[in-house]
Amino acid sequence: MGSVGSFLSKYFEKESMLSLLRRGVFRILTVGPTPNHIAFILDGNRRYAQSLNMKEGDGHKIGFLTLMSMLKYCYEMGVKYVTIYAFSIDNFKRKPHEVQNLMNLMLEKIEELLEEESIVHNFGIRVHFIGNLMLLNEQVRAAAKKAMAATAKNDKVVLSICVAYTSTDEIVHAIQESYNEKQEENNEPNSNDIGVHKGFVERNPNDIKVTDIERHMYSAFAPDPDILIRTSGETRLSNFLLWQTTYCHLYSPSVLWPNISFWHLVWGILNYQRVHSYLEKKRKKTF
Repeated sequence: MGSVGSFLSKYFEKESMLSLLRRGVFRILTVGPTPNHIAFILDGNRRYAQSLNMKEGDGHKIGFLTLMSMLKYCYEMGVKYVTIYAFSIDNFKRKPHEVQNLMNLMLEKIEELLEEESIVHNFGIRVHFIGNLMLLNEQVRAAAKKAMAATAKNDKVVLSICVAYTSTDEIVHAIQESYNEKQEENNEPNSNDIGVHKGFVERNPNDIKVTDIERHMYSAFAPDPDILIRTSGETRLSNFLLWQTTYCHLYSPSVLWPNISFWHLVWGILNYQRVHSYLEKKRKKTF
């Protein structure tokens, strides 16, 4: 028992020192512009497992622990919004047993998020699941709804988990919802009459504006990401947040997702600060 107590004492002492170090680093970073929203593409879980001859799915389990660490760092940094690409609609094309294993893992991890001592409760994290949730099996969909309801009053950090998601599906969904809304608003939804007054053509009341589409996006409750981090060195967005990342800094460390560290996050933020003024100028020119 003495050796276990000694081990735990040293562990917590080390963790306390690391926490102090992180707070010091983050205090320095806050001298510059700090991101309000960071998005992650969790790339490399399978390759990580294969490189270590681990069982199928073990890479994703370790990747979940990595995600919990990243959430803690973002919380300590004061990042309000975190979005992750957890499961693409295209992932349903994988082998049936692999899809089922991922669904089972997703169900297990959602239940872990709801545990009383989880990081979600400790840090006041509100969880959103965004995507075409009807594509999920009933168990996972019910668990996702339960997690959203259970964390609805949390307001420290907003974690958006993209499942059964692609950006093209999100955009098509938003356009369809905008069209349906216009049909309900207008008494004559099929009318294409456009009035002309003093040489100006009036806008058709059925026209869909950009603001209409943005209002109906799955992610409408969150601001656009400031930084998008994709591990494994890939620079592709893979149909993730295409609408929202026009003025977003893309950072692609070569490490696989389970190996991403605190220092990779720091470097990503430093790079964002370096290009922040350029991105803001571009944004202001557009708006």
